[in-house]
Amino acid sequence: MWDGLYGPVEVRRVQPYEAHKEYICPGCHRTIAKGTGHVVCVPRDAPDLRRHWHKGCWERRG
Repeated sequence: MWDGLYGPVEVRRVQPYEAHKEYICPGCHRTIAKGTGHVVCVPRDAPDLRRHWHKGCWERRG
């Protein structure tokens, strides 16, 4: 999905003070704890496939 299948991906940075929930990172399958800065990646043509990633996992995904 992150190779352009659903169009360009918008990447938004989430600051620690904005992170109010826990998420599972699709890159490493580990928890992104509440209060941890990370990135939200949203495919333009499929916004419902939005995922929260650790910043490092997103950068190393390829």
